[in-house]
Amino acid sequence: MYIRSTEIQGEPAEIDAGLSLVREEIFPAVSAMDGCVGMSMLVDRQSGRCITTTAWSSEDAMQESAAAVRPLRDRAERALGSTSGRYVHEWEVAVVHRDHATPEGACARLTWLSGGDLHMVDNAIDMFRMVIVPQIQEFDGFCSASLMVDRETGRVVGTVAYDSREALEASREATTGIRERVIAELGATVDNVEEMEIAFAHLHVPEMA
Repeated sequence: MYIRSTEIQGEPAEIDAGLSLVREEIFPAVSAMDGCVGMSMLVDRQSGRCITTTAWSSEDAMQESAAAVRPLRDRAERALGSTSGRYVHEWEVAVVHRDHATPEGACARLTWLSGGDLHMVDNAIDMFRMVIVPQIQEFDGFCSASLMVDRETGRVVGTVAYDSREALEASREATTGIRERVIAELGATVDNVEEMEIAFAHLHVPEMA
């Protein structure tokens, strides 16, 4: 399974307009493309930052969709009031563990890591699967966890979803402790940690434990 993520810096006041476009026009159009297995959108309503992801059954399907997706991405960027461009990245889905579907009001914590040693990616997959998931799945409000990797650049991003903003915040201290121990063992660098609202969630990526 593969994911294309698009990071857009929009205007906070335009978030709802962008969401409406994604729900009503972009999602149906992308879903009709061969190999598409869903779409999601995370937002930070204070900063205006948005991350949309589309999931694909194979790397070929993802690559073949690129030209058709580009004008839809342009429309989303305009709807969100972005003036600073976008960042598009393609990932391999390495781990997915799902307890239950995300309800309305769900939020997610994203942790972006990089490492000079490309073997860090394989080590990160093992750590996420065997160390991180068994601990965080016991937290109140846990919905799901996933890890996406870019083996070529040695980058990974882990996403953990919770039922509510309150559950996300309650997990923060324990999660920080887990992250610090894992990072020390991996020898990786934390590029960013973000907490965002799950505004749209229609990804149908199967369990990949």
